Amino acid sequence: MIRTITLNPAVDKTVEIDNFKVGNVNRVSTQRVDAGGKGINVSKVIKSLGGESKALGVLAGRNGQFIKSYLDSIEIDNKFVFVNGETRTNLKVIDKINGTNTDINETGTFVSEEDLRKVELSIFEDLSQGLIVIFSGSVPQGIPKNIYGKWINKAKGLGIKTILDADGELLKEGIEAGPYMIKPNIHELEKLFNKKLESTEAVIEAAKCLFNYGINEVVVSLGGDGALFINKKETILAHGLNVQVKSTVGAGDSMVAALAYSMEKGYKLEETVILSVATSAANVMTSGTQPADINEISRLMKDVKFEYIK
Repeated sequence: MIRTITLNPAVDKTVEIDNFKVGNVNRVSTQRVDAGGKGINVSKVIKSLGGESKALGVLAGRNGQFIKSYLDSIEIDNKFVFVNGETRTNLKVIDKINGTNTDINETGTFVSEEDLRKVELSIFEDLSQGLIVIFSGSVPQGIPKNIYGKWINKAKGLGIKTILDADGELLKEGIEAGPYMIKPNIHELEKLFNKKLESTEAVIEAAKCLFNYGINEVVVSLGGDGALFINKKETILAHGLNVQVKSTVGAGDSMVAALAYSMEKGYKLEETVILSVATSAANVMTSGTQPADINEISRLMKDVKFEYIK
């Protein structure tokens, strides 16, 4: 079983506006509403891949009930702590004419120390060796930036493999705890090292420095240019797939889902690369944060090209 932790979930409202202009009246051509948040997105894609996960974290208010009802309806196991306030709504503005995706994200509701303890209990109450726990996304008000690092340390002590997908201080603090795998994008990695990584070689060198913290695998997503898959023995550069982009929201979450699914199934590196790149590409072909269809993923797997980097 894979467990996904989402401390700052969201109702994702995606609107399409042709020729979106700041400061003007804009008309929405289409819209959709999805249950979102990075860990929840991961659980949805794992479901599409034919796997199982349990979604945990924090929910609040009417939006929280909407998210839980959605997960129940598609039979994703879940156990959330409900807190006071309201789960945030994130607005995604897609402009097909100008080829832009604009995110307007709320901060999220306040989470008290008592509520956070309840979340921790729900995560660790029945963990056993062989489980994979994914810590991903931002945290709302009231939660310290070292929370992922704290929980990664605790999970490691139980023999649990952890995957970290976060940004800024959450990523930095989490890395110091030595998760099994991290999946930064190129911008997050550059921010972590506080410098521009101008070449593939520079990205690989920076990623390999992170092995000093006890990390086993680093996957760096490069947007449309593909992704680097780096472990202590091998490095693979996977090329991006040329697909019709509807929304880039959740592409990284889809890759994390495929990485976790591959880890659980014991896939070899090449199998993991192919599934991860195809799943991420299939996701950008969907609107909003709806998960890609397994048939589309399977079709794209045949087109994935990669090379080993010495």
